[in-house]
Amino acid sequence: MKIGIIGLGYVGLPLAVAFAEAGHDVVGVDTDSRRLERLRRSESDIEDIPSDRLREIAPRFTATGEHEQLGACDAVLICVPTPLANQREPDLTYVLDATRSVYRILREGQLVVLESTTYPGTTRERLRPILEESGLTAGRDFHLAFSPERIDPGRTDYTVRTTPKVVGGLTEACTRRAAEVYGLICDRVIEVSSPETAELEKLLENIFRSVNIALVNELAILCDRMAIDIWEVVDAASTKPFGFMRFEPGPGMGGHCLPVDPFYLSFKARDYDFPTEFIELAGKINQAQPHFCVEKVQRALNDAGKPVRGSRVHILGMAYKKDVDDPRESPGFELMDLLLKKGAEVTYHDPHIPELPRMRHWPHLAMASSPHTAEFLASRDCVLIATDHSAYDYAFVVANSKVVVDTRNATKSVTDGREKIVRA
Repeated sequence: MKIGIIGLGYVGLPLAVAFAEAGHDVVGVDTDSRRLERLRRSESDIEDIPSDRLREIAPRFTATGEHEQLGACDAVLICVPTPLANQREPDLTYVLDATRSVYRILREGQLVVLESTTYPGTTRERLRPILEESGLTAGRDFHLAFSPERIDPGRTDYTVRTTPKVVGGLTEACTRRAAEVYGLICDRVIEVSSPETAELEKLLENIFRSVNIALVNELAILCDRMAIDIWEVVDAASTKPFGFMRFEPGPGMGGHCLPVDPFYLSFKARDYDFPTEFIELAGKINQAQPHFCVEKVQRALNDAGKPVRGSRVHILGMAYKKDVDDPRESPGFELMDLLLKKGAEVTYHDPHIPELPRMRHWPHLAMASSPHTAEFLASRDCVLIATDHSAYDYAFVVANSKVVVDTRNATKSVTDGREKIVRA
């Protein structure tokens, strides 16, 4: 079978590798010329996909910027970003552009699947009309389905093969065809009744996490005022073997899903005159968390007799979560921006991100990582732990720092120098 994949990032590339390793030819299309050059040299820019895996599949994997090559594929999977616009409304530009590129090469019998997270109705109401401009009819001449991506960067216990795959087609035949294709690389495929069900299923996964993270973030602020250790509270609650699921506070939410996806459902709900107040409240709480953490930095510096303005604050970790090289929507950017606006001199270090890319909303924050040495830590007025990477020796960090503000409870096992630690 020949598989086409549009978008070779954190979602598309693992899928491409999985299909190629299963013995199928893959055509991967991307608009990033630098990424394509690296992939043609079998050099991966995603930590989850080592370059040696790309070298092994090189005979079966074509990386190209030419959408015309998708015409020979049996299935085309769309794996492009679905960000938010400035007013926190869905931006389907990448999805619709990819869909237009598909309709120009669409032929009878092909399967088209959208994997990008979006609001219910996107596949049927937005993709279908564009694809049918080809003169072919969805559900009769070609198959159309939605299958939400479930890639979790940095995770090793669940892979493309072992993570159950949900598929919902425009018709039963569309669903069966999508299930057949994903069955080539996934041990278990879950068929649902429609694309809308699959689209909402994905949003539910992430809204569930967003709401619970917001709950524990709000409790963290309350615990701070009540002088109660939120981490001890969470540890104690986690001993209950039923009825409780552990979520932890932090400096805010990041990644390609949680800060974005809930707003896709809120947007669609307006069409039904239904305000999703619970979901939007969770979003507001999580968006405010960096402000709370910066207040903790401000208080910690004040206790040391220093104002924020002019102080040297060093951020450890700019990835959105532990042990990944993914900075998308990372709260670290908001922390950095807030501190700079208060007049602090801000530096960062991240073993996975040697240089900050120019992010869509934070182009002015692009900079290189600073040294992670005892001398450099000692030269900073405050060290802010934003991401708890395993590579860090936190006893070393505390020993060589004047003040450490820990937003991840990374220093929980450090015994010496605890008077320097402020937990947010």
